[in-house]
Amino acid sequence: MNTLFKALSHPVRRRIIAMLRSGPLASGDIAAAFDMSWPTITGHLNALKDAGLVSPEREGQTIRYRLEISAVEEAMAFLMDIAGTGEAAALPHGVQPRTAKAPRR
Repeated sequence: MNTLFKALSHPVRRRIIAMLRSGPLASGDIAAAFDMSWPTITGHLNALKDAGLVSPEREGQTIRYRLEISAVEEAMAFLMDIAGTGEAAALPHGVQPRTAKAPRR
C-alpha cells in the first residue's frame, strides 16, 4: 500500500487518474494533456502501473491505460477506517472486522 500512496502523492499522477475515470486513454492522449517530456509522462505512468492503479493494454502500436478501481477502493477503505467512517469504525476498540470465509465442507 505504500507504493499506492506514494504514486497518489504526485499531482500529475492524480490528474492522470482523474482523466482515466471516464475510460481508457492512449498514452499519447495522456501525454498531450501535459506540458512535459515523454520520458517524464512515461515515468508517471510506470509509477501508477507499479502501484496497481492503472493497467496498460497494447492495441497495435498504441498503449491504452485503464484505471484499476480495485486499488482505488483499497486505498479508500484504508482512509475511511482511519477517519472512523469505515467498517472497522463501528467495532469496539481492538476488534478486527471479520473477513469472508469459504464455507466448510
